[in-house]
Amino acid sequence: MNITHTFSIAELTFKTIFDSHEKDILQFMFSLFPFRADPNKKKPLFQLTVTRHVQLIPQTCCERIRIFDSGDSRVTVDHFQNGGYQYTIKDTCNQPYCLLQTDKDFINCKCTLNGCREMQVRGLNNALMFCFAFAGSRHKTLLIHASLIRNQGYGYAFIAKSGTGKSTHTALWLNHIKGCDLMNDDNPVIRIIEGQPYIFGSPWSGKTPCYRNVKARLGAITHIERAKSNKIQKLPPSKAFGTLLSSCSTMKWDKDIYDDTCDTIGNIIQSINIYNLRCLPDQEAALTAYQTIRKA
Repeated sequence: MNITHTFSIAELTFKTIFDSHEKDILQFMFSLFPFRADPNKKKPLFQLTVTRHVQLIPQTCCERIRIFDSGDSRVTVDHFQNGGYQYTIKDTCNQPYCLLQTDKDFINCKCTLNGCREMQVRGLNNALMFCFAFAGSRHKTLLIHASLIRNQGYGYAFIAKSGTGKSTHTALWLNHIKGCDLMNDDNPVIRIIEGQPYIFGSPWSGKTPCYRNVKARLGAITHIERAKSNKIQKLPPSKAFGTLLSSCSTMKWDKDIYDDTCDTIGNIIQSINIYNLRCLPDQEAALTAYQTIRKA
């Protein structure tokens, strides 16, 4: 008998199905627990079936798009003639631990998991993140690389290159600005609902275990750069667009997904301000940002 789990992220529902020959490893994926949802909810955004019946399609039968590193994994992306995709995820020893295949719209997806339980959990986590990010693009939804703080009902996202200090900056808000809480520390979700941008927690929070099913109006997005003094400025629309795009999970080679992503970014920069903060990792930097970007 198949086992089906239903989850909701950013108020978008999806299903994960384990066929009768697969072990249900979701019981070990604690980050997903807060996102469990009613199985009878509205039509799901996508469904991902975990099964042994996924065979690697050779490169002679598909187009090699790219190979990229994702943390301590290497991901190979192939494109099928029917518009679907194949993702092969390998560990540092070049051993595949997840093979994900999707249709064009990332609605019906399937994957095979290999290796120890830890690797299978990692593989399923990556597969779900890919499916959610790319299926969500059709619903004015973005998965972004950011650290997210909430204050007075608004969410403030901080984006930057890895290691620049996003988490350090949000920690300064938590320590020095009253009424703040951390919503997510790596991959929050922005979604346009009835013309307004909202930002949500997600099960993907990097090294910080902050897996919160929470929602706030999006207050501002701030790009962080290291500097020898603290200075913040609002970005013009063209610069704001490129800055936010660089932090989104998208596929530039897929016209439909990329166009949907760009349209959503356009809606966001018409609704909220995007800033650039050059700063030190100190209290003054947090106060400088807060005094400029906070909503009254």
